[in-house]
Amino acid sequence: MTSAVPPFLIFFLGAAFLPFINGHLRKAYIMLVPTLALLDLYYMTQQTSWAVNVFGFNVVLLHADRLSLVVGYIFGMIGWLAILYSLRVEEPGQLIFAFLYVGSSLGAVFAGDLFSLFAFWEVMAFTSVMLVFYDRSKRSVDAGFRYILFHVFGGTLLMAGIVIHYITTGSIDATMVEMGTTTLSKVAYVAMLLGVGLNTAFIGLHTWLPDSYPKSTIYGGVFMSVFTTKTGVYALARLFTYEFTENIHHVDNLIFPVAAMGTLMVVYGVVFALQQNDIRKLLSYHIISQVGYMVAGVGLGTAMGINGGIAHVFNHILYKSLLFMTMGAVMYSTGRRHLTELGGIWRKMPVTMVAAMVAAFSISGVPGFNGFVSKGMVIDAAAELGREALEAGHMAAAQGFQVLWLGMLLGSIGTFLSFLKLTYFTFFRPNEYGEEVPCKGDPPWPMQLAMSITAFLCVFYGLFPQYLYRWLPYDVAATGYDVIDYGIAHVSGTAQILAMTAFTFFVLNKYFEPHVMISYDLDYFYRLFGRFTLWSFNVPISGFGRWTEKVFFERIPYMIMWFTRNPYAALKIIWRAATGRDVSKDREAFPNIPLRMEVVSNTALMALLLFIAYILILLYAGGISRLGGGVL
Repeated sequence: MTSAVPPFLIFFLGAAFLPFINGHLRKAYIMLVPTLALLDLYYMTQQTSWAVNVFGFNVVLLHADRLSLVVGYIFGMIGWLAILYSLRVEEPGQLIFAFLYVGSSLGAVFAGDLFSLFAFWEVMAFTSVMLVFYDRSKRSVDAGFRYILFHVFGGTLLMAGIVIHYITTGSIDATMVEMGTTTLSKVAYVAMLLGVGLNTAFIGLHTWLPDSYPKSTIYGGVFMSVFTTKTGVYALARLFTYEFTENIHHVDNLIFPVAAMGTLMVVYGVVFALQQNDIRKLLSYHIISQVGYMVAGVGLGTAMGINGGIAHVFNHILYKSLLFMTMGAVMYSTGRRHLTELGGIWRKMPVTMVAAMVAAFSISGVPGFNGFVSKGMVIDAAAELGREALEAGHMAAAQGFQVLWLGMLLGSIGTFLSFLKLTYFTFFRPNEYGEEVPCKGDPPWPMQLAMSITAFLCVFYGLFPQYLYRWLPYDVAATGYDVIDYGIAHVSGTAQILAMTAFTFFVLNKYFEPHVMISYDLDYFYRLFGRFTLWSFNVPISGFGRWTEKVFFERIPYMIMWFTRNPYAALKIIWRAATGRDVSKDREAFPNIPLRMEVVSNTALMALLLFIAYILILLYAGGISRLGGGVL
């Protein structure tokens, strides 16, 4: 077995030399880098290599098994296509950060230890945010700062979990993390799960995604739609699922809360996507929804569920990147991004329109397209577990799996509605203001070629899923399930659901018309909390600080200086005032201290207080020492 080169090295070195290559060689070089990475992945076999001992830690930069290889294949493929799509980008900086982003994602996938995984995780965050900043608008810069704040928080959780995990287990291997029975092991488990969950857009930790992705550059959005969330799903499958055993189907072995979170993501993302007017914000919410199927599949914990979740990673990357490519092409050619401003451009952009329809059918699970295969695997895995739980007499578990199954099915219906809305109001319906949308036609050939190849792959893996099955983490024949295929029952059932959904859309068309509106997500409450926090610092806390400053640094020092000038007269004034007598003449005979003396009094008071504190510490420490029989 020969040792392959870690793919991240190819992209990192490619990014390092990119600024020095100009002219006609530049475009050839830009495509050479991802081509070399693809070849490296194609010839890679299952292996663990590039392991180095650093300060006693076994750092593994290349751990290739079935799980990492299948994710690596699709990352390499879509990295090549996204770079082709971006071939006309003139700014080398944007491509440099794209190379680093793709490379760090591959580095995380093939990392064999937790510290390497974390290092690449952080590089992903700081390189991807630059694809938002490069849009250079105020809204993008603001979104970029919010994006990086979220990811720094998630990275901190992940690192804390890794460190505690190492303390409790002595291992940094990137293998399954068990919760354990001790408090520390539970803290490590939860911290790592939340750190991974933030990148995976768990509900409650998800708002960075629809906030930032629509505000990235046209080309940056294609990259961002792929790598961050899917690397999170990979880490979830790597670290938080049980190894496949004969008893994997037992309900007690399932990470049910993760599956429930995935189903919540499916429904939540669809509900918010249907409200959107911004075409890329609609796509961003559907990333949350589609990643929900992956999270649910991994959370189910069975070989069928995990295979379905990882297959959906593969298929989703194809159709979601294609959707961002097509909507980016619409923005490139029209300069518009809202459904209310678009319409009737299909004749001017036929290639883009066909590619968008292929992507819409794929994400909706239409038979013949790749989403039909993987989405069906996840939904069927939930249904099968429900049947097993029912047969075993676990009624509560059976009902839980039925809820998951129903939620994912409803998500499929909502997805088809969303993309009927997106394609109809973008390409077919005349503009609602009766104007002709300015359109330059289909985008330049690199963008068209990238869209065409990606659309072909969506159809190819939909018609010939066996070419994907052979790469999945578990042998399909060993899963104990019948793989979703093109049987009459399955195809006809899906077709009926889709037909009824389409009928509903066109009958109730006016209710799905886009509107200019603001849909409040959970970030509304984050911002309320942020404003409350700022108010707390600016009003009560600052007010208390000003009061203490006035009391301890003005009033008290002034009173001390006033009293020490003539203690007898001061006591006399205090006594006469306390007994209700007139002290005005006494005060005139006892003039105020000049303001310049306050500096001296403040300094003297602080020095006195510090000296007293020092003496008290010495006395306290000495007392403890004497009690313990020792000396200072």
